[in-house]
Amino acid sequence: MGVIPNKDNADQLSVLFIGAHPDDADIQFGGTAIKYLELGHTVNYLSMTNGDAGHQSQGGGALAQRRRNESQAVAEFLGINYFVLDNHDGELQATVENRRKVIQIIREVKADLVITHRPNDYHADHRQTSLLVQDAAYLICVPNVVPFTPRLESNPVIVYHQDRFKKPYPFVPEIIVDVTNENDKKMQALGFHESQVYEWLPFIEGYLPDVPEQADERLKWLSAKWSSFFEANALLKEAKMIATPESLSGFQYIEAFERCEYGGKLTHDNVKTLFPFGIINF
Repeated sequence: MGVIPNKDNADQLSVLFIGAHPDDADIQFGGTAIKYLELGHTVNYLSMTNGDAGHQSQGGGALAQRRRNESQAVAEFLGINYFVLDNHDGELQATVENRRKVIQIIREVKADLVITHRPNDYHADHRQTSLLVQDAAYLICVPNVVPFTPRLESNPVIVYHQDRFKKPYPFVPEIIVDVTNENDKKMQALGFHESQVYEWLPFIEGYLPDVPEQADERLKWLSAKWSSFFEANALLKEAKMIATPESLSGFQYIEAFERCEYGGKLTHDNVKTLFPFGIINF
């Protein structure tokens, strides 16, 4: 059955974001992903669903294909691998079959670091994705599970991306990444998800009339609308838990992460290898 070493190149990381929908990685991790790419590391995105329900006037196979095409446009733009599984949007379940798919992809990309949703989240697909990652974590190194894809020799570290949910416990930003310089490119990548950022999300959240019709105005509007969630000021209270105001000086946009207790452990010995650009406090 064999063993896959996590690293082909000791200096290169393989980073995998596992999200529920084809735009989740771009929203929550896009700036940090660009930083990894700029350092020569490999970045992979995995969407557990095909996104076939997320639109007000399209659906089914046509929408799934459209969303897959949008994700592949991001992949080409950034230079990443973007996997989209053919599970229905809004119906994801933490089944053994889906767990096997997660294990297989983690092994195939030889992930050193996995980023996913926290288990408390507004969207059932997000919660199920988080559970799938947790359920897969120990089994990554077990040779008789998904035996045709050789096991990894060490378990990847798992972290959660930032959110604003408070119960049963709030997000704790243990790693902060300054993505100020990467924000423009992040917004360009996010803009490829036209069905979402210019159509569905504005519709379901009630601001569709605000979306510009002209393509050259849309990206400017998108940046103003979506960047606010990642403004340093918006996370300043939490950021001060792990960083001094001086160390945050000049940070306009940030992405933050919290350790997961499953999988490999993020330690003082490996954190600067896995997050070479982060502000750390744990």
